[in-house]
Amino acid sequence: MVRGIRAASVATVLAAASLTLYAQANPPSQSAEIERQLGDEFLTEGRYQDALEAFQRALTIAAPDDMRVVRSGLVQAALRVAEFDLARTEAEKLVAASPRSPEAIALYADALWASGLFEEAEARYRDTLAVAPDLARGHHGMARALAARSKLNEAMDEAQTALRLAPRDLEIHHTVGAIYERMHRFEEAAGAFSNYVNLLPNKDHSEKADWSRSEIKFLRSFGQRVPYEMDATPDDQTYTIDFRLINEKVVVRAKVNDGSFQDFVVDTGAENTVISRPTAQRLGITPITYTLSAGVGDVGLRGLQLARINSLELGLLKLRNVPCLIKDPPLRDLPVKEAESLSPLALGFSMVIDYKTKKITFGKHLPDESADFKLPLRLHRLATVRGTVDGAHPANFVVDTGGEVISISRATASAIGRGEPQRKKVVRFALEHRFDHIQIEGEHGFGKPEQQAYLHAMATLGVEARDTWMVGDNLQWEVVGPQKLGIFAIWYDGYGTGLPPGCSIRPDRIIRSLPELLE
Repeated sequence: MVRGIRAASVATVLAAASLTLYAQANPPSQSAEIERQLGDEFLTEGRYQDALEAFQRALTIAAPDDMRVVRSGLVQAALRVAEFDLARTEAEKLVAASPRSPEAIALYADALWASGLFEEAEARYRDTLAVAPDLARGHHGMARALAARSKLNEAMDEAQTALRLAPRDLEIHHTVGAIYERMHRFEEAAGAFSNYVNLLPNKDHSEKADWSRSEIKFLRSFGQRVPYEMDATPDDQTYTIDFRLINEKVVVRAKVNDGSFQDFVVDTGAENTVISRPTAQRLGITPITYTLSAGVGDVGLRGLQLARINSLELGLLKLRNVPCLIKDPPLRDLPVKEAESLSPLALGFSMVIDYKTKKITFGKHLPDESADFKLPLRLHRLATVRGTVDGAHPANFVVDTGGEVISISRATASAIGRGEPQRKKVVRFALEHRFDHIQIEGEHGFGKPEQQAYLHAMATLGVEARDTWMVGDNLQWEVVGPQKLGIFAIWYDGYGTGLPPGCSIRPDRIIRSLPELLE
């Protein structure tokens, strides 16, 4: 079967058949209002996944006049649970319906930002403030945009303006803390993060609060020490060191805590200097607290220890009080041992890597040089640039000198080359004229079990969840996901094996052959 076809096809054929199942239900407008209120309550309580599902249910039955409010809540919830594609799609509809609404424009800009479209987001934030100069979310967006371009003083001005306009917006407090941290003003950063924690829903039982408290503890551990302290030098001072290219990685020699020089991989995909557990133990670097770090592939999120290096030497440069991560616990079953790594970008320097001469030059301010290609760079936690995949799919790439391969997101991967082969199958078997709507994941960039797939199919067909049946043989894709939206879920048990032992999933109906649907 072609993935992505069944939901839309069955919805088309059977939309009318399920109407009698809901004859005694509340009127759609009343039900939509109940779901919207539930979504608002869940947002307030920090139950963002529940909020998203409530708004999605409301969206399928809301009256046209209520769509804007419901869709706005849906976008906010989607952003909170990292459903960025869904947030962007719904935000586009929000702006299309209300092109002059500053709140809608700002929310669309937030969705663009979350999708890595930083330049487009900044333009929209500027549009927002042109219409509503006192909109806090507009100023907050500009704060993030300016910080990404390393204009930290201007970014802080915008963030403080946003804070005065919306002092209880927890996200603004977090942004203020992030800017202070980049300015190396750790005590002020800790204060801003503390305000963020105090505003979190369920702050006593929240993982976000726990990780933020770890960050606060780490920042305050510096006390009177100046982070990244270095001797006074001219603003245009530069440093040049040699490097070796080992297994396609840039390797330099550096000294930690006045020990001996050792190899470090130059890894611009890292937010901090990273050392192994044996190196930390050998050089007397003690952990202060724990944090989470994201990796690519099977590693995913891993716990690491936060610590402080007393001194770090790179050529003639010597820095003091340098934050670092300790790889503890270490990863197991690796073909090679984990290496130490550092990034001049994370240390606050610009840099040039000359692969021909095998030299790295870095400094606070580097002179302009001619180049064959120039790309706008944004520093939002990591250095990123814009590009396209296969000439048609826009993507945001981390500039990662420590990476061994080019990595793309799952969403980008699902959109590349997937639509054409599936469409050919539809044409080959002459299916197009048999259905009102055929939905293929590769043509849309989303598919089952993403809720956007079901919502898009229903919106295209003009049906509501209560009027829709979903039929298929996958319990997660055709039962669990649809039921969350209020769709009548029918499991196709073609082999007659029944539900797996101990299965907690309960389809609304089970069939063994498609003709049973007409009974």
